[in-house]
Amino acid sequence: MKIGELARRTGLSAHTLRYYERIGLLPATPRDGGGQRDYNPSVLTWLAFLGRLKQTGMPIREMLRYAQLRAAGPATSGQRQALLTVHRDEVRQRIALLQAALAVLDDKIAGYAGAAGSIERDTHTAKQAHPARKPPRTRPADVERG
Repeated sequence: MKIGELARRTGLSAHTLRYYERIGLLPATPRDGGGQRDYNPSVLTWLAFLGRLKQTGMPIREMLRYAQLRAAGPATSGQRQALLTVHRDEVRQRIALLQAALAVLDDKIAGYAGAAGSIERDTHTAKQAHPARKPPRTRPADVERG
């Protein structure tokens, strides 16, 4: 598969794919007779996984570490598992923080919604409960000074 097709199927730009290859996130890709990259379709699964790591906030240096371990073969499966376990724990912590922040936002929004209804009720109740209320005191405009 040529780089344009890979870019179309992954949503990544050809520039990004070349960058990933240059830094080692993608394995070296064989070239066809014309010198163009000819990607194996299995790279789609790898790129989808890298996309998930990126979505969850894994830094590129950690993605590179994982890619290096993967390239080293099955003997590194324990190290890869440990790396992913640490990352999963960090993701769970961020999710918990985001859920707490979301709860605060929900409370604040509910408070505004309740306050708007409360203001309407208070205004209506105040007019009914105190119909003979005196107007506020004002100072006379012209006060002679002696």
